Amino acid sequence: MGTVLGIDPGVSETGWAVLRCESGAAPQLTASGLIKTLPSQPLPERLCLIHGAVAGLLELHHPEAAAVEEMFFLKAAHTIRGTLQARGVILLAAAQAGCPICEYNPRTVKATLTGSGTAEKRQMQRVVSRTLGLADLLRPDDVADAAAIALCHMRTGRVKRLQVLEMYGGGR
Repeated sequence: MGTVLGIDPGVSETGWAVLRCESGAAPQLTASGLIKTLPSQPLPERLCLIHGAVAGLLELHHPEAAAVEEMFFLKAAHTIRGTLQARGVILLAAAQAGCPICEYNPRTVKATLTGSGTAEKRQMQRVVSRTLGLADLLRPDDVADAAAIALCHMRTGRVKRLQVLEMYGGGR
């Protein structure tokens, strides 16, 4: 399958995880982290920082695809705006890098990894850690969520769809 960059967008904290999977082998976590911005920074600076960090990750790791969480909100409206804007600059960075983008809603990620679209966070963390052969739970939550999104992408077989997009100029 290759390399997938999973991203859990947020304006304060954006989790990311790079997973690699060779044919027939279990996926491996090759890098992960958190892009943090400060609430005291103006929003345009925060978005610029997120865009630059994601662009750097794409350049460094050369993933075959970026898997990004779709927005699903039950939270306050003020968190929606910032997260959607962060997601926008993430999608822009991937598009500028020519990296195909797939989006997954949280229920799909949960159902793909656990068989239940209503799995609890702790259960998801255990599945992610076990699948990646990690001794401990992947932390913080945003990084674990990014790894789960990348694993979901690896398991859904959307690579065929991405290859079609590449033929029509939608990818690298």
